[in-house]
Amino acid sequence: MNEPYSAKPWLRQYPAGWPADLKPAFTSVPAALDDALHHCPNQAALHYFGRALSYAELDAAAGELAGWASAQGVAIGDRVSIILQNVPGVAISTIAAWKLGAIPVPGNPMYKEAELSRIFADCTPRLLVCHPEQQDAARRALDGVGLTSTPILLVDGSDGGGAVTPASLKTSAATDGPRLADVIAGSSGPYSRFDPQPGDIGLMLYTSGTTGVPKAAMLRHDSIAFNAEAMGKWCEVVQGGRVLGLAPLFHITGFVSAFALAIVAKAALILHHRFDAAIVLDTIRRDRPTFTVGAITAFNALLHCEDVAREDFETFQRVYSGGAAIAPALRDTIEERLGITIHNCYGMTETCSPTHGCPPGVDIPIDPVSGALSIGVPTFSTEARVVDMSGEPVPAGTLGEIWMRGPQIMTGYWNKPDESDAALHDGWMRSGDVGFMDEDGWFYIVDRQKDMINASGFKVWPREVEDALHAHPAVREAAVVGAPDPYRGETVIAFVSLRPGVAADEQALVAHCRERLAAYKSPRRVHILPDLPKTPTGKIQRNILRAELAARTSQE
Repeated sequence: MNEPYSAKPWLRQYPAGWPADLKPAFTSVPAALDDALHHCPNQAALHYFGRALSYAELDAAAGELAGWASAQGVAIGDRVSIILQNVPGVAISTIAAWKLGAIPVPGNPMYKEAELSRIFADCTPRLLVCHPEQQDAARRALDGVGLTSTPILLVDGSDGGGAVTPASLKTSAATDGPRLADVIAGSSGPYSRFDPQPGDIGLMLYTSGTTGVPKAAMLRHDSIAFNAEAMGKWCEVVQGGRVLGLAPLFHITGFVSAFALAIVAKAALILHHRFDAAIVLDTIRRDRPTFTVGAITAFNALLHCEDVAREDFETFQRVYSGGAAIAPALRDTIEERLGITIHNCYGMTETCSPTHGCPPGVDIPIDPVSGALSIGVPTFSTEARVVDMSGEPVPAGTLGEIWMRGPQIMTGYWNKPDESDAALHDGWMRSGDVGFMDEDGWFYIVDRQKDMINASGFKVWPREVEDALHAHPAVREAAVVGAPDPYRGETVIAFVSLRPGVAADEQALVAHCRERLAAYKSPRRVHILPDLPKTPTGKIQRNILRAELAARTSQE
């Protein structure tokens, strides 16, 4: 097999003193927690609306929950479904599950009954932890798939908060059932503590479903701990640092690169329930975080807060973004107005968050041909390659599918051997993303294979058109999809939202693109919406936009 870049040219981009390979200090996050309890038990582990929870208090709360859950029958290998916003209950429930040898299965609190039913039928949870407002739908979903004996533990949005907790987070509806706050305030009794082995499954996390039916990636304890430590060292998060949990903890970025990273680094995790730009800005001003990673849409929303100022972000030492392409023009605007430099990182649920990142203090290159901002270089102990349709590596600068290999790669998909075999090849994870590597080892994403538009036989990658739209001063968000066209096969259609107080019409935006793109790439129509639909992790939902486009077309 041809190995055109076996010399790992990306290592030349590492700052002096950085190792090519990382020898991790811990083989599991529970082992890292034990170390924190030994060295800094009274140090803050969590901040939530003005209240701090120390490492000792966090561990004690998780121990009480472990005792209660053990009495409910939760045992080694059982799945514990945790469907919560970014609240302290996520950390408490996850650590409690690990203490029993159970497997946490985070889920999206926005899921409805039908979505919950599919997940519950697949992972068959022995315990469900959720908010009171989800209780009825969750109970119906459990009963509907035969899990009538699975108990539900309720977590109020205000649980664990301090004096500045928003009143809206307190559940007003009367609900029946055990509550986490009562469990951890009592004495739940003994339990048999489980000490995980490196290869044990420590997390099952469902993929977003944007590329097909959701599947649960099985992630080992040592993979989670490795990538948490790698992310911490890459982003220079040190003991006593303050990590803003900007990404949802039910997403791999939030779980590994915020929650697990904070424990491994002996830092504090700052939570704020769910993303609301005004609440997040207040949280930043109050708790003064030093590090965060989140979707570029979150930073874009903060950019447009009415009274935001550069001074609000002065304590940040490193800021990273992943999960969606970053338009260079937007990156530059954020740096100019907020004073923070957004560094790219790249990964997947199946890779425990990042496999690539931009080293701090290094200028991030932009491909002069496509205008794409580099996603970075492979992180410690990680290999990456770009391959053709037969899986053969291609030369630098050639488009292909990006594959990754390293200690953070998943074991496979839960109960889906065929899908596992399709995704994994001799330890390599097939990303499904189209991109290339340049001669200096920098990687670039063009787009996902499924989102490519074929217009009159020409390939059009939505990201390139979106970047052109982002360069217009009126555009806040942009997304591009393909629409069936009887003459061209497909044609390019754009959806945008505008910056507050700035006007632009469809004709102006189309003309703007035509000045910057070939005719076949320029959108034929630009639909202006108040906001673009996004997942809880900040990814713009092109599938919803396609449905919106189909509905508009049928009415014309």
